[in-house]
Amino acid sequence: RMPASLPEADRRHRASAAFSLSFLSLVFSVTAFSSSYWCEGTRKVAKPFCTGESKGDLCIRFNSPDANNSQAVQYIWETGDDKFVERKFHAGIWYSCEEMINEEGEKCRSFISLTPASDRGVLWLSIVAELLYVILLLTGNILMSVEMCYYSSVIDGLKINAFSAVVTVLAGLLGMVAHMMYTTVFQMTVNLGPEDWRPHTWDYGWSYCLAWASFACCMAAAVTTINKYTKTILEFKHKRKKLERSLKIKYKFPD
Repeated sequence: RMPASLPEADRRHRASAAFSLSFLSLVFSVTAFSSSYWCEGTRKVAKPFCTGESKGDLCIRFNSPDANNSQAVQYIWETGDDKFVERKFHAGIWYSCEEMINEEGEKCRSFISLTPASDRGVLWLSIVAELLYVILLLTGNILMSVEMCYYSSVIDGLKINAFSAVVTVLAGLLGMVAHMMYTTVFQMTVNLGPEDWRPHTWDYGWSYCLAWASFACCMAAAVTTINKYTKTILEFKHKRKKLERSLKIKYKFPD
């Protein structure tokens, strides 16, 4: 004979799993949203002229004292020698950074200012959608934690469960739309952005992967929550049918 507390324990396990997935999704989304490693790559830039006693492979030295002579500059661009250097860069929703030549550190600038004017509206929509995604995830986490600690009524717990499922599904849809809009904006910026920023090679970074991992965890939490709600409803229906059947038998064959 199965113990009577097994369905309740199963509900607790499902609630814990949904909360864990939702909390993981929230952590991933906040980390990705605040970082600048959605895309990483390199920029191919001309080596600067060596100044003073500076030497090395990262600058160009002339024998001529007039380093800014136009013929010398033209010569640099026409020779087949290695007169370029690759600089690493990484970009996110808020800003883009690239390493500096002959200096330590990075130079950062706002990614919004780099975006073509025709696509800035889409980027702002992406930012708003990401913020709503985080807010809805936080709301879902609060509702799930309340449900886990709420023992007075199963019916009230079901209401909270249904609301948290709806909130989590909406969060997942917003997150998917926000990630796709940013992807479109970044690709347009690569093609139409400023000449002094366009990358030579690029690929998606760990923040971009983390953002989609957040979406996956969010949808898994939503499915788990909906599954828990549906299973609880089915259990209630099953118990109701058993009760009705037992009452029919009792009144049909009274003692």
